[in-house]
Amino acid sequence: MRLIIFSALFCVLLQFYGCVATKLVTLPMRIAGEVVGFVPVVGDLAEVAIDTTANTVDLVPL
Repeated sequence: MRLIIFSALFCVLLQFYGCVATKLVTLPMRIAGEVVGFVPVVGDLAEVAIDTTANTVDLVPL
């Protein structure tokens, strides 16, 4: 019974692997964008660029 549950859970996780992988990549990018956003003038431009790039990476079908 444990093997069946483990196998089913593994199959479900495999279906969402691409989504999780891109989120793991973009999370540090988004955090860096928020930190850089505190810098006056230049920070807003950098934050928008980083956030746009993170959104693009999220759309990549892995």
